[in-house]
Amino acid sequence: QVQLVESGGGLVQAGGSLRLSCTTSGRTFRSYAMGWFRQAPGKEREFVAAITWNGGTTAYADSVKGRFTISRDNAKNTVYLQMNSLKPEDTGVYYCAADPSIVVLRTTTNGIDYWGKGTLVTVSP
Repeated sequence: QVQLVESGGGLVQAGGSLRLSCTTSGRTFRSYAMGWFRQAPGKEREFVAAITWNGGTTAYADSVKGRFTISRDNAKNTVYLQMNSLKPEDTGVYYCAADPSIVVLRTTTNGIDYWGKGTLVTVSP
């Protein structure tokens, strides 16, 4: 069993930065690919970024490429999302997710093994 707890959300002005963290419990963290998703009010949950178990491969949504960076520290059982040059359209609840496959994380929100409860990011104009 893997539990995911997000932190680091908050209110920031456009152009600012935030770093989200997702700390996991459970022995299997190091074998899972990890991802970040977000859900804006009235919209479906969407993929933001993902990273393989060893950090060797990352993937990003086109809307965040060049602004967001995903990383992980397996010694701390933590995955991070560094968000720079934030825009109002980045506003939403950000969820951490874990799955054995980065392909699953990149392509679907269904069937992902584990989800966190989310942290709210609000970007003001």
